[in-house]
Amino acid sequence: MKKYINKILFLLAFTTVFVGCSDDDVVVINEDFTTTVNLNNDNIVLEEANEGVPVLTVSWAKPDFGYEAAAEYNILFSLAGVEDSPVESVAAGSALEKVFMTEDLNKVLLNLGAEPGTATNLDVMVDIILSKQYSKATDPTSLTATAYSGVLDLTTPWGVVGSATPGGWGEGPDTPFYKTAESGVYVAYIDMIVGEWKIRRDNNWDVNYGSDNNDGTLQPNGGNIPVAEAGSYKITFDENNLTYAIEKYSWGLVGSATPGGWDGPDVPLMYDSCSDTWRAVVKLNDGEWKIRQNNEWTVNYGSDAADGTLQSGGGNIPVTLGYYEVIVDFNNLTYSIEKTSVYGVVGSGYNDWGATPDFPFTPDYCNEGIYYANDVPLLDGEIKFRVNNDWGVNYGDNGLDGILELDGANIPSTEGTYDIMLDFTNPSVPTYTITAK
Repeated sequence: MKKYINKILFLLAFTTVFVGCSDDDVVVINEDFTTTVNLNNDNIVLEEANEGVPVLTVSWAKPDFGYEAAAEYNILFSLAGVEDSPVESVAAGSALEKVFMTEDLNKVLLNLGAEPGTATNLDVMVDIILSKQYSKATDPTSLTATAYSGVLDLTTPWGVVGSATPGGWGEGPDTPFYKTAESGVYVAYIDMIVGEWKIRRDNNWDVNYGSDNNDGTLQPNGGNIPVAEAGSYKITFDENNLTYAIEKYSWGLVGSATPGGWDGPDVPLMYDSCSDTWRAVVKLNDGEWKIRQNNEWTVNYGSDAADGTLQSGGGNIPVTLGYYEVIVDFNNLTYSIEKTSVYGVVGSGYNDWGATPDFPFTPDYCNEGIYYANDVPLLDGEIKFRVNNDWGVNYGDNGLDGILELDGANIPSTEGTYDIMLDFTNPSVPTYTITAK
């Protein structure tokens, strides 16, 4: 936190600023400006059942700048008493207060590494921003809050297996089915190629179902079910009635802000079973975006007020250039979009040290701090891992021992296809693994 508080980069002494030439243009700035952070509640136990309910209001008075300054504010959260604690920053714009819903504050706690169910002591400050070059943080105010895990368990023992699936006929793990709101009815989202598939339990053949007539009915040890066209599919399995349904199914982001523009291909949204939402980590340009199904306009969503709510056929959602995580909840027709960091593979072993975009990692949404890059085509050479296709933050391995260091040494690579995992669950000792396919 100390590093953040001391982020004062102003080029002038900031005692007096003269604008223009006449005495009437002289502006005297109060260099001691500050304010006090007020909390409407300083001891909060969060419960998942209260999502959507406001639980914390952070407020402050406008500082006395000595002139009419157009300041903006960020609210900073950190772990109290922890040196070099990570900092969660939440923008408040020009307002003098910020209301946090249950899920908003819970996300702050989890991002800071708080243990669900355990009271966590936080420091809360307001960062007063006068320009890109100058910001000043207030003294901290104490807050005790208890997070909940926020992780759903929709797992089932059932999976999809076959030549049409990523795992083949058992060479890899089966693609899982997840619980739905209806007991005994499960769903799987899967990319398939031309081939065949079946349903089985516990990744073995003791209990398996196929379809002898390919008519939507299932029989124990029944026939393989053909897939005639590669694509993204949704498979619904009704264990109660031994039936199945399969349909082309995908969600994606489209628009002038996306790499594919308004004509696509769309940026795919990935299903997150731990929150029953759909997510994407993506670089967006200045422009607009919407959500649509199956790369078509038949089913699409936008937001008429760009306020986090979705409407069928709703308005385009504006965005500025940056790297974002987009989360879409189709159960409640809501979305969120927040700036984020995207890890990527760079080097002579992949893209000639950045001649083309880095190979992006995807977060493990059920395990905070884990990132995956699968089927990475590496060359003979060297690689590193960096953030947002930029060298400002990059990691290598000084001892080639699987431990990452900031600005560390290049990592040798050998031609082939690999799965790479980054593990930042312990931020002080991040690690990585590279596994040949």
